Amino acid sequence: MARAPRHVLDFNDPSVTAVESTVSDPAIVDQPYSARSWRHFQRPENGALAGIWEAEAHLERVDCDYDELCHLLEGRVRLTDAEGVSQEFGPGDSFVVAAGFRGTWENLTPVRKVFFILQPR
Repeated sequence: MARAPRHVLDFNDPSVTAVESTVSDPAIVDQPYSARSWRHFQRPENGALAGIWEAEAHLERVDCDYDELCHLLEGRVRLTDAEGVSQEFGPGDSFVVAAGFRGTWENLTPVRKVFFILQPR
């Protein structure tokens, strides 16, 4: 693999290994699901984290205390807020889930996305 310019991170870098996780708490999810995340950029002192995330179909109850920019590469998701208003997104769509969002995140299919999270400091 060719070397990237300094301070440029290629999300196709094969040296970044996946972090695998399973979410199974019934207070959070409708059914257990597995996910993988490749964390290509981490700057904890700024609350920043970016990479690629993929997971199976599932429904998760969320109460976001961070901002997340998402760009879907594969699959479909439905976000529904606490008032029951929902919107679906598919491949090629980009959106931000802002801190304060309460509701559900539902992977209608297996999903793969690019993400950038900014946590308050």
